[in-house]
Amino acid sequence: MGAIPTNFYGHCPLRVSSVNRKFRRLRQDLTCSSPNYDGRTTIICSIIRILESNAVHNRRILSLSRRQVLRGLLATTAFGVTAKLGTGCSPNGAGGGEAAAGGDEIVIGFIYVGPRDDYGYNQAHAEGAAGISSLPGVRIVEEASVPETAAVQETMRSMIELDGAMALFPTSFGYFDPHILQLAEEFPEVQFLHAGGLYEEGVHPANVGSYFGYIDEAQYVAGIVAGHMTKSGKLGFVAAKPIPQVLRNINSFTKAARSVNPNITTQVIFTGDWALPVKEAEATNSMADQGIDVVTCHVDSPKVVIETAERRGMFTSGYHANQADLAPTGYLTGAEWDWTSIYTQYAQMFLEGKSLMNGEIDHLVRGGLADSFCKLSPYGAAVSDEAKAAADAARDQIIAGELVLYEGEIKDNSGTVRVAAGQKLEQKSVELESMDWLIEGVEGSVGS
Repeated sequence: MGAIPTNFYGHCPLRVSSVNRKFRRLRQDLTCSSPNYDGRTTIICSIIRILESNAVHNRRILSLSRRQVLRGLLATTAFGVTAKLGTGCSPNGAGGGEAAAGGDEIVIGFIYVGPRDDYGYNQAHAEGAAGISSLPGVRIVEEASVPETAAVQETMRSMIELDGAMALFPTSFGYFDPHILQLAEEFPEVQFLHAGGLYEEGVHPANVGSYFGYIDEAQYVAGIVAGHMTKSGKLGFVAAKPIPQVLRNINSFTKAARSVNPNITTQVIFTGDWALPVKEAEATNSMADQGIDVVTCHVDSPKVVIETAERRGMFTSGYHANQADLAPTGYLTGAEWDWTSIYTQYAQMFLEGKSLMNGEIDHLVRGGLADSFCKLSPYGAAVSDEAKAAADAARDQIIAGELVLYEGEIKDNSGTVRVAAGQKLEQKSVELESMDWLIEGVEGSVGS
């Protein structure tokens, strides 16, 4: 039997409970009715049990994913390439290779930068993936907490080679360049769909596409609610980075609130990164100390902001997913993604044999409330009937195309005219896709 590779234990920390779940899945993969099951596999399973026991008794934090273990095993001379996952011994019924090749099943991979239960960005995508997992002919594979480093390349490669994935949805902004672009060149037959606005036609590979939504439409409606519910006239926005998508959310939320009361202000605090819970809590507490009574955010996981605000007696407006159970008293509503709708559309096109490469799937896909790319969280108990009626009216106008969010004259918070009187910026306009300013009424700067 060949030696276990020296890098068998990997490098990415994984907690014991997660390790044990992966070991159980490995044993299922290896001990099912596979033609490659033999005495050598028994030895491999024994090694897995030893590792599992070691994790339990020593409470050590091991650092390997199921795919990393399988790749390590496949690299040994004992196990050999004939025992590759995909021989029909997956506990879900197929390993992707044979089934996908036969046209009976397609395998779609989803990759998240954080945990799937973060009450935020990653959870929203995971809920979308779960929404298509029961579609006939579709099997999903997932990997969570994958950093925006070469680690995501390993995950993508493993999903393709071990699981037989024909399409991947790497959902984090930083996965695109260089990671998706490099893997797309390496696997030209696989489709890579990135959540973001980075794809450029004629520049990037033909098997790469981009999808994203105009969630600032939902933020606008949430801003209507905030404008009606604030008593102090002071709103707060905890944000990660001043990139265009974030600035659009801040500006749309503020613009809507000021349509209710032009004296309302929004204080924005940029934490500097997508997941900095200590800074998020500090920002929220600082806002509460200054008399701000409604707060929202654009960070990967709004959980800290929502819970901190609830403890401080503030109203909250959520983001990414529904956080109502985190703030039963103060939760007003929120801007949610509806990724199930989007992923269902993609899955149906894949099943029909459509692809980016044959030109039957658009490389740039965008949508808003009217396209079911996003939605509003249900109104909380504190929301007044007047606020609900105004918000519902705004939502209906946006869906009908009767309300343009950025119709001039609009000034930034330094007094410079950004949208001239009579000018209308549609959602897909370059000016909005490249937004680098904060609207009148926002306290803060893109450098803060």
